[in-house]
Amino acid sequence: MDRFAAVERELRKAAPHRLLDVVSAALRERFDVQSVALRLADYGMTTLQVVSEVPIAEPVHVHDSPQGRAFGAQEPYVEPRTAPGPLTAHLPVTVRGDRLGVLTVTVPESGCSRADLADMQQICEALGHEILVAERDTDLYLLARRATRLTLAAEMQWQLLPGRSVSRPEFRLGAHLEPAYAIFGDNFDWSVSAHHLTLTVTNGMGKGMEAALLTNLVVNSLRNARRAGLDLPGQASLADQAVYTQHRGALHASVLLLRFDLATGEVEAVDAGSPRMWRLRGRTVDSIDFEPQLPLGMFEETEYVTQHLRVEPGDRLLIGSDGVYDSASAAGELYGQRALARSLSAHRFLPSEQVPLAVLRDLRDHRGSAPLDDDALVVCMDWFGRQSSAGDASE
Repeated sequence: MDRFAAVERELRKAAPHRLLDVVSAALRERFDVQSVALRLADYGMTTLQVVSEVPIAEPVHVHDSPQGRAFGAQEPYVEPRTAPGPLTAHLPVTVRGDRLGVLTVTVPESGCSRADLADMQQICEALGHEILVAERDTDLYLLARRATRLTLAAEMQWQLLPGRSVSRPEFRLGAHLEPAYAIFGDNFDWSVSAHHLTLTVTNGMGKGMEAALLTNLVVNSLRNARRAGLDLPGQASLADQAVYTQHRGALHASVLLLRFDLATGEVEAVDAGSPRMWRLRGRTVDSIDFEPQLPLGMFEETEYVTQHLRVEPGDRLLIGSDGVYDSASAAGELYGQRALARSLSAHRFLPSEQVPLAVLRDLRDHRGSAPLDDDALVVCMDWFGRQSSAGDASE
């Protein structure tokens, strides 16, 4: 245990751009590793991009590469040996369920044991934590995630996000936005306390910078209200007032606010617009329809009320923006009519963090050659419930 504590101390002391140097030195010393490479998932979650101030390797695809196999399975993967020589192992770099990338190492011909891989994985976890901290002070890791340039609106939207997935004993949650490099006004946010998960999904009106600025106002208003201790209706009302004060009804934003009790599965909801939710329970997919209320900022001093539902262990919830369920096929059938439910059922064995991308791939097939004409956002959550008092302690 002391040796891992020493690596963590070195990572904390290292300059933000030197994290991989610290990990490489530790792995060489402890496991005789011959080379180390770090790749991070791009914004579209389609490629793994090498982290380097000067690019030294081409990206690899998530879906058909050894690195992608470790990334998708979230387990170390050792490439089968085809000839005498060093072994190559790929280890996922993940922080509290948020999949960041993969660390690739080559080890001597004698190989490494399962215990060695487990120890390396522990170092990867420490590396992931420090990458998130280092991003406050360097662009190195953010730049590595870009397969192409982001629009300014997309830059603003991605910087708002808490992550792309999160895992707790009570639930696992994953989300994705498309078009990843040119997103406008769709967004998601979450916050987890000792007793509650608050999840919000936002669909901002407009295009480009107008939509991005509106969504920034909404998300930060909701955060401000939540952190002030307001309940869900209070959060919606404060954000509603902020948007109306700024735009006097000319612009508005649709938001679905959800607050989960981690101990009981009781859910409070405020449906202020277009994001919609489906539930997979067993093999049955149902649309969860709340009483619709006015979008934020449409009128002055709108009052919002809370509705209730209950989730059960084993439930899977999927939330989509109107760019998903209102997207039409060449024949005119909306994706939300039947195809979305089929997609949710077809991917029921995938982990929740992989479902949004799978559903969006099915959406592209549904649309055929027609490009997306609106933002598309999918959030997927698996609910396990609280099995013991282990989750009661405050974080």
